Amino acid sequence: MGADAVGMGTDAVRMGTGGLTWFNELPTRAVQQALLECCAAPRWAEQMAAARPYASAESAIRQSGAIVVSLTVTELAEALAGHPRIGERPAGGGGNPPTGDWSRGEQSGVDPDDARTAQALAEANLEYERRFGHIYLVCASGRTGTELLAVLRGRLQNEPEDEWQVVRTELQKINALRLQRLMAGLP
Repeated sequence: MGADAVGMGTDAVRMGTGGLTWFNELPTRAVQQALLECCAAPRWAEQMAAARPYASAESAIRQSGAIVVSLTVTELAEALAGHPRIGERPAGGGGNPPTGDWSRGEQSGVDPDDARTAQALAEANLEYERRFGHIYLVCASGRTGTELLAVLRGRLQNEPEDEWQVVRTELQKINALRLQRLMAGLP
């Protein structure tokens, strides 16, 4: 986090003003890198950076949603590359700490001690990948492993072109959560 946000105090950063100022004032390449930790699609990060300054986190989230709608299937696949499978949390201390931390937090409702659900998720993930050719992306925040498994099984009934639309919607939700955290200066 920049000196701006750190010097403003914890309350200002929590409320988003310090983090938003920091985000708006970051050099373009630095903000693009921070954005790629939210969403691995390069065009999304470039367009988000180019649209600065943002008046609020909400305006950035609206911009993000509009960009996600315009992403090609190839660009959506780039975004998916930055996400672990549901139930397979990234290890700590790896190559991309913020993304790994976010994924671990977002999937915190998946109980690692529930071996039966973990096995069912692993099997359903593979079935999904065979059917659609990419990982199952879902906004997991606040959901249990059992809920995520039910959603996955339901989505297996989708046609591939319909599933890409669901992926867009889920990516918009995930990006919104991550942008809020980024602009609030939270890990």
